[in-house]
Amino acid sequence: MHPEYKLLIFDWDGTLADSIGRIVEAMKTAAVRSALPVRDDFAIKGIIGLGLPEAIRTLYPLITPDQMLEFRDRYAQSYVSLEAEPSPLFADVAESLAVFRAQGYQMAVATGKSRRGLDRVLKAHGWQDYFEITRAADETASKPDPLMLHEILEHCGVKPEQALMIGDSSFDLLMAQNAGMDSVAVGYGAQALDSLREFGPRLAIERFSELRTWLSGGTESL
Repeated sequence: MHPEYKLLIFDWDGTLADSIGRIVEAMKTAAVRSALPVRDDFAIKGIIGLGLPEAIRTLYPLITPDQMLEFRDRYAQSYVSLEAEPSPLFADVAESLAVFRAQGYQMAVATGKSRRGLDRVLKAHGWQDYFEITRAADETASKPDPLMLHEILEHCGVKPEQALMIGDSSFDLLMAQNAGMDSVAVGYGAQALDSLREFGPRLAIERFSELRTWLSGGTESL
């Protein structure tokens, strides 16, 4: 184990699961069905990590309450259809999480997904009881508000300086900053490492296996 950390907190989409492409596609489909302008891939990837209402408002600041309800429903329908077979985990994720668990780390998930969506993918992977605690955006404050991290820390009995937030978006890293916690920037998900380094991650990786190497005492990559 790394001498500084007891708790590893993971984002889901773009960090553990290769689901970014499906999120982008579902957002575009919802826009078409809602007769709203279709945003480009870069713009959509830029809101991944937020709770769904916050993400939609960022893309469509003038959206009305009725349009919001319709868009949310259409996005959910499209995404669930695309996720009939759940998005695969990134390479080395399952193996590394098993190692972290065996090493004695507490592990948690902090995601912009809904509770319903998170429970669905956890069940698909047989991970209903795998993590100490999971927090979803619709049951707490959306990232980058640190509330979900505070809730995880309290549940696990861990201080902020003993925890590490691993994520692929600026919202993940800013949330960690707001909670007084170190972070790891993931460059294979929604946002490129160059844009994430400004948030001062302790580590920046392009492959999940690099996290395992670093926590085991390997070379740091920034």
